[in-house]
Amino acid sequence: MKPTLTSICEQLETFAKARDWDQYHSPKNIAMALSVEAAELVEIFQWKTEAESATLNEQDQLAVRHEIADVLLYLLTISRVLNIDILQAAQEKLQLNAQKYPVRKSKGNAKKYDRLDD
Repeated sequence: MKPTLTSICEQLETFAKARDWDQYHSPKNIAMALSVEAAELVEIFQWKTEAESATLNEQDQLAVRHEIADVLLYLLTISRVLNIDILQAAQEKLQLNAQKYPVRKSKGNAKKYDRLDD
């Protein structure tokens, strides 16, 4: 059976509770851990060229998979701790981004929204 976001959240909560880790899961601690995991993802790509980053070897591909999973798991944990519906938050952010980055101004343009008129 293919995992769902709900099933992953349930497994993650069960995993943490079985180890009595919720006592360490303050928003501050989780945000810091998330930052560390994101940095570990970045580290895999450090010093690679654009081409190398797009064609990872098997070992790096596995490492990227694991770091992406770590980032996701910490995002799910902080959303649980703060009682935030992560899918609703993502939907809201996509709507905000659509307003900040209208297609007519941002298509093919990597400028930040506040610099689109420059």
